[in-house]
Amino acid sequence: MRVWYRLAAVVSIVLLVPFVSDAQYRSGGGYSDLYDSETVAALKKHIGFLASASLEGRKAGSEGEKAAAEYVYSCLKEYGVDMLCPETGDEFGISKDGADTLTSRNVLGFIQGYDKDLRNRYIVVGARLDNLGTNTMTVNGNVSEQIYYGANGNASGLAMMMELARKVSTNSILFRRSVLFVAFGASSETYAGAWYFLNRSFSDVSNIDAMINLDMVGTGEQGFYAYTASNADINTVISSISRDLHPVQPEVVSYEIYPSDNRAFYSKEIPSVMFTTGQYPEHNTPRDTWSIIDYEMMERELEYVYNFTEAIANTGLQLSFRPSEVPKRGPSYDDVVPYYDCDQKPMFLNSTDPRQFLTKWVYQYLKYPKEAVEDGIQGRVLVDFVIDKDGNVTDVRVIRSADPLLDAEAIRVVSASPKWRPGRMNGNKVRTSMTIPVEFRLEKKGAFGINGREIKNDR
Repeated sequence: MRVWYRLAAVVSIVLLVPFVSDAQYRSGGGYSDLYDSETVAALKKHIGFLASASLEGRKAGSEGEKAAAEYVYSCLKEYGVDMLCPETGDEFGISKDGADTLTSRNVLGFIQGYDKDLRNRYIVVGARLDNLGTNTMTVNGNVSEQIYYGANGNASGLAMMMELARKVSTNSILFRRSVLFVAFGASSETYAGAWYFLNRSFSDVSNIDAMINLDMVGTGEQGFYAYTASNADINTVISSISRDLHPVQPEVVSYEIYPSDNRAFYSKEIPSVMFTTGQYPEHNTPRDTWSIIDYEMMERELEYVYNFTEAIANTGLQLSFRPSEVPKRGPSYDDVVPYYDCDQKPMFLNSTDPRQFLTKWVYQYLKYPKEAVEDGIQGRVLVDFVIDKDGNVTDVRVIRSADPLLDAEAIRVVSASPKWRPGRMNGNKVRTSMTIPVEFRLEKKGAFGINGREIKNDR
């Protein structure tokens, strides 16, 4: 595949989208729609248009893909996002196997962070723009055309990205880093849009700290997943926000459910996560229509993704890509299974949720070192440990240090843990590795805070 490109000038023309009846988008609306929240109504509107017959499946390089790009542009601009491309998108061309060159496009928007030291660092939120298009069939001598509407794949991801942009724009004062929103064209052509963005279009790739990919997020009744490629730092952010109450929590998986645009970011060694609701029967068929979407579940997923985006945009953690930056264990630990890979995860006090260990043990018995309080030392210590087949906590070590004083205290309290119920694989007990963030925060003189609690110095 050969990719050519041209840099398009940013224009400030507001796209006027002509009124089209809802009947063109979807059927089956009823009185229940009157009770939709603002977010659900917006999701229905976005998916209804993007998966409509008029866009003919949004095939890469088609007029349908172009119309989808113009729609995304107009919505992001309406939501207060600063646009970094013309209304028709940032165009690039693809020539493959000697065929005619097709023109595709990315749509790019930008919300600036408030922190003077981090506003030039970026979090990229991306979603696939194109789908399979149409297919002509002959059945019993009759020619018919099938449309691959792509409601879940990936009108759902685009819709969530746009509503996420609305929430970030409304609350931009809360974001330290800047957030880029990108609808990637020609994703089906070996992620050409993501490749073009990283290698030709965006000049500050070295300042991208993380990428969030939203791909096929509309069938949440079948599950909600986060694929992080086992990146320790991304998993740490997920663990840290899991301590807060959310209407839905993703299951972190170690296998790639779908190949998607996050692969292009991996090639640039940028930590990435893909949120998806997983496999579904209508995938890549004409049955992938608006009617299979669970909009209420999408709203709950959106709330989680927003909180994750805020957390990763504000983290003081220096996100790294290579697992080799974390000290590796020796050959005697080859049989240790990561926590998220266990069929049955280890349990502490009858819960598989790591928050139980943090709240019921770690933060109950942690003592803030007096010298650290006097010197104003605070931070987050990443502690890795192994739960053996008998449930004992062993091999406790620090993989990300905050300060020697804090490191030593974190190791002390984790090492003193009561027994766990060990993890299992295929019904058999296994040694399991876990990584948890232990936070030390000073609240005010005379007291210190751990995990948001105020604790007296004489404890």
